[in-house]
Amino acid sequence: MKRPSVLIFAGSDPSGGAGLQADIQAVTALGAHPLTAITALTVQDNDRVFNVHPVPAGLVQQQAHALIDKIDIAAVKIGIVGNRENAEAVAATLRVMKQRRPDLHVVLDPVLASGHGDPLAADNAAQTIMPLLPEATLVTPNLPEASALCGGERRLDAQVETLLRYCPNVLIKGGHGTGPEVVNRWVTDGNQRAWTWPRLEGSFHGTGCTLASAIAALLASGKPMVEAIEAAQAYCHQALVAAYAVADGQRIPNRWVSLEDAV
Repeated sequence: MKRPSVLIFAGSDPSGGAGLQADIQAVTALGAHPLTAITALTVQDNDRVFNVHPVPAGLVQQQAHALIDKIDIAAVKIGIVGNRENAEAVAATLRVMKQRRPDLHVVLDPVLASGHGDPLAADNAAQTIMPLLPEATLVTPNLPEASALCGGERRLDAQVETLLRYCPNVLIKGGHGTGPEVVNRWVTDGNQRAWTWPRLEGSFHGTGCTLASAIAALLASGKPMVEAIEAAQAYCHQALVAAYAVADGQRIPNRWVSLEDAV
């Protein structure tokens, strides 16, 4: 049996809660095979990020090209890249991949900071990822990230309008909002949809990584965009319901929950 492959560009999280480690678990749990190109080594626990060390851009490209020269890749998931040079290297690699596979799905999770606000790039995080936006087929910012990517704009409609200039699908996540419910909004040209989820108590490490990787895995398996987004949210919510603790602070999503239990 052959599994569809997802190429992940992300940083390594030694706590195992976010980043590459989270991506691998989510992609595997949803039936795809994770391929990895490490973009940064981070120093962090389940709460705080203390340092980020970008991998040299040439090495990021070498990791990716060793894989794309042999393996058919159905989707790409991008997390932190560490610096502008790495973003440009990843963007160049994506252009090569699209020459071979024009329908390649690219899910960009524009992680700008940790849940505590610790920076996740060696330079301006919002400017760092700008070369990647035109190469993505879906971008998944939370509310603060959407504002930062749009020059501080706080109006949702204006954020969507700006992001759609670069990327054909925008999913703005409402986890940083207030109230008893989380509202996630997906918009594409001529279509939009919103999903509402109960807001869970506490905080979690790697929620955005989990959702973006789940979407990428489902797109790689052939689901249409809106179905992949919907099913991935159900999976992510169930992972948060079943989250566990490794220490005080943020809990770890249980990414081994089944999609069947979630939908």
